[in-house]
Amino acid sequence: MGVPIVLVHGLRVSGTMWRPQVELLEGLGRRVVAPDLPGHGSRRGEEFSLGRAVDAVLGAIDGVGGRALLVGLSLGGFVSIAAAGAAPGRVAGLVAASCTAKPAQLLAQVYRIPAVLMDRLPDKGAAVNERFHRLTLRDGAAEAVLDGGLAVEAATAVIDAVSEMDVLTSLSSYPGPVWLINGARDHFRIHEKHFFEACVDGRLVNVPRAGHMVNLDQPVNFSRIVADAADVVEARERAGSGRSEVEAGEA
Repeated sequence: MGVPIVLVHGLRVSGTMWRPQVELLEGLGRRVVAPDLPGHGSRRGEEFSLGRAVDAVLGAIDGVGGRALLVGLSLGGFVSIAAAGAAPGRVAGLVAASCTAKPAQLLAQVYRIPAVLMDRLPDKGAAVNERFHRLTLRDGAAEAVLDGGLAVEAATAVIDAVSEMDVLTSLSSYPGPVWLINGARDHFRIHEKHFFEACVDGRLVNVPRAGHMVNLDQPVNFSRIVADAADVVEARERAGSGRSEVEAGEA
């Protein structure tokens, strides 16, 4: 089945947001898993921290054999970058989508203030978030997002944790192939040049007619990018194995 693929979801949502990719990639014969991060989906109620999130991702990689193509979007992109920097030997390749903005205090403030306001509502803003997804996503995408629940209560802890992350240092410490994927309309593109320059082996792809939820705005195009990345990673893995065998024979 080739290199396994681990998909890491964004803030408030869960692994169900990857339903289009799971279906399309499994249809191509890929092994795909989409774990829930602490505080989200099946793990709501658990405390979120960046360390716990990285552990969840690395645990998912171990569950599919110990090495995988890692794909993350938004929060999942930041967590995936941290995981790749912390354990590069377990990450065969990295696809970081919708996360090329430095999570500095000023940027975090843009999200922290709404999160605090939502937290004051009786339902913590669940109805507002659900309505937003139903208005902005189409063709079953809203259901894919909402079926795992909306962990609105996790937002403040996540924002606090990610705002302290040195994302460019983590990215530059990962030596493998990186795909930075953004929707052309995404507000998170503001530092994509800096992210691209931080990559040891990077490529930058902007997807037309897509916003922040690029995997749901353009599910087929996004899945093709991931499938192509998996093909590249597999070719490199085979080439590396071949060199090792030749060197071992010569020795």
